[in-house]
Amino acid sequence: MEEIAIGKVVGYFAKIGVAAIQVTDKELKVGDRIKIKGHVTDFEQEVESMQAEHENVDKAEAGSDVGIKVKEKVREHDIVYVVR
Repeated sequence: MEEIAIGKVVGYFAKIGVAAIQVTDKELKVGDRIKIKGHVTDFEQEVESMQAEHENVDKAEAGSDVGIKVKEKVREHDIVYVVR
């Protein structure tokens, strides 16, 4: 499987389990399988929903910031990959 770096974690909201992700390359879509990897973070999950500016969105282009629900704790500067 190929892993394509598409962004990085810029924040984490522990109470609601949401990662703020800055998309820096390509795009991220609902339904994509992602991998989040850092010094202590390493897991995969499917993107079930995304929000930008408190609105549900289906995809995020490079240069945008989105929030996604994550199943594990993430940390700032963790890298987000799309797994294909």
